[in-house]
Amino acid sequence: MTTVDSAPPPPMRLRELVFGAACAAAVRAAARLGVADALGDTPMTAEDLAAAVKTEPRTLRRLLRALSCQGVFTEQPDGSFAHTEMSRLLREDDPHSLRYIALWCTEPWTWDVWPRLDEAVRSGRNVFEDVYEREFFSYLNEEAPESAYVFNRAMTTSSRQSAEDVAELLDLRGASSVVDIGGGQGHVLASLLEKHPTLHGTLLDLPAVVGNADPRLRDGGSLASRVRIHPGDCREDIPVEADVYIIKNILEWDDDSTRRCLANVRKAAKPGARVVVIENLVDDTPSMRFTTAMDLLLLLNVGGAKHTRQSMVERLSDAGLVIGEIRPVNAYLHAFECTVPG
Repeated sequence: MTTVDSAPPPPMRLRELVFGAACAAAVRAAARLGVADALGDTPMTAEDLAAAVKTEPRTLRRLLRALSCQGVFTEQPDGSFAHTEMSRLLREDDPHSLRYIALWCTEPWTWDVWPRLDEAVRSGRNVFEDVYEREFFSYLNEEAPESAYVFNRAMTTSSRQSAEDVAELLDLRGASSVVDIGGGQGHVLASLLEKHPTLHGTLLDLPAVVGNADPRLRDGGSLASRVRIHPGDCREDIPVEADVYIIKNILEWDDDSTRRCLANVRKAAKPGARVVVIENLVDDTPSMRFTTAMDLLLLLNVGGAKHTRQSMVERLSDAGLVIGEIRPVNAYLHAFECTVPG
């Protein structure tokens, strides 16, 4: 029976840390093999699971044992394996599934750039373009369609899971219009429109993204009559006037792109408009191990960064926005309430 270790002494803990790639690879392998989907509520032997996912039983047992040490699956006294709270999150049908998040964070390109983190730290710029000789999103969309698909599914998962939290937090009574800038497929916008029946909204994102907008927002959808879908790049222009501007998890690029986006908001918004910026923080969250790791990955792939509370305040102030309340949305997101001055 495999058990989850208690806190090890420092020498062993460091050994475990430097083998972190093995843990990430094991999670990825389980997700790609569909092990969590094959395992139901009743424990299964490695042999039965291997038959279900078409692998060798002995090597699958080794994978499951490694994951069980991390709390992903658990090995029973009779040698069979059962679900844990974490392993269920790898199921595609789980309402809180993190399957595509797990795949996204372990995509093939990540294994090429992580070993060059020291170069990125020295230079302060991304190394992705040195490795692949092209900009990150161009590479995804033109050279790695499978990775682009995983990215889009991961962002959809993340947005869908946080959309209701955002809608619960924001009081938009009195507002008649809202625009979700860089809003992906529009899950946050849809949640806000469902909460406020008289509200009208605009979804602005790149053409390839809004082309797959939430069905509720598209022609024939339940919210379509109150929605405008606008293909565009917020770093170039935001040709939408609204009472409220939502900017969620996109101010993570290089500083120039962030400045351009916020400047375009100022240009589009009328005095008194609300600007709500929602971001992960690396210094004020219960999930710092995750956010600091994502911060380093952003450095590697696009030269971007997750923000501290202070760095976010500085960028919003530099854009001329008046910052009001800063509130947690959930365990991993904060909302910065701002207004456009007169």
